[in-house]
Formats: sequence, structure tokens, C-alpha cells
Amino acid sequence: MTDSSKPNILFWIIGIIALLWNAMGVNAYIQQAYKTDAFKAMYEEEHLEMILNTPSWVMAAFALAVFGGLLGCILLLLRKKLALIVFLISLIAIIIQMTYNVFLSKALEVYGPGVVIMPIMVIVVAVFLYFYTKKSIDRGWIS
Repeated sequence: MTDSSKPNILFWIIGIIALLWNAMGVNAYIQQAYKTDAFKAMYEEEHLEMILNTPSWVMAAFALAVFGGLLGCILLLLRKKLALIVFLISLIAIIIQMTYNVFLSKALEVYGPGVVIMPIMVIVVAVFLYFYTKKSIDRGWIS
């Protein structure tokens, strides 16, 4: 332990923002999985057709990614080491999901190169949360 075992205010700010970010991910998953009217209204027919035909293994990775991220944030805020493993599982699921979304689906053809912006953001946030949690463990903030 190099620092005090009491986390600083930035720890709590990052944890709460990350919790909200992942809650938005859970909402996106639920909207897509249940094919809500609000979800369908966001897309043109060609885009919606592609999204609604997403394979079940990609939807499973999506669920694992977002629910894992949300659980990881809760564990981070509760200062539990298990958050690190949960964030790692979530990160792996994100990579699986985004690999399909960007490279295996027709998203690049349908949406153009801008389609990679959100996947990159999601991966960057997930990598950050993993390494931030690891750093928090090293500092003794999480046990």
C-alpha cells in the first residue's frame, strides 16, 4: 500500500460516472433485446433490419459486457477486489461484441467509417476501468 487506504474524491467521481455509463449500456441492451418501439424509432429500415438480425451469441456478449460493467462498477464503489475480474470479463465480452459489430456485420457498409467511434470509446472506457481498478487495489483502496 503506497497511499492511504481511504480513496480520494476522484475515486468516487470516477466510480459514479462509470456506474451511470454502464447503466446506459444496460438500457441500450434492454432496448435492443426487447425490440422496443423507442429503439425501433431510432433507425431507418435498412439499419434496423441489420440490428434485429444480430446473432444470439453477439447479444449474449452484449449482455455480459453491459451487466458485467454495471456489476464491476457496483463492486468498485463497494471497494471489492472482485471488481477487477468482473471488469476483465466485461472487457473480453466487449471485444467479442465489437469485433462482430465492426468487422463481421455489414455496419461499415451501412453506416460508413464513423461506425467505429462508439466501439473505440466503449473499449477505451472498459480498459480504463480495468486498469483504474488495478491501480486502486495497489493503492489499498479496494480489498
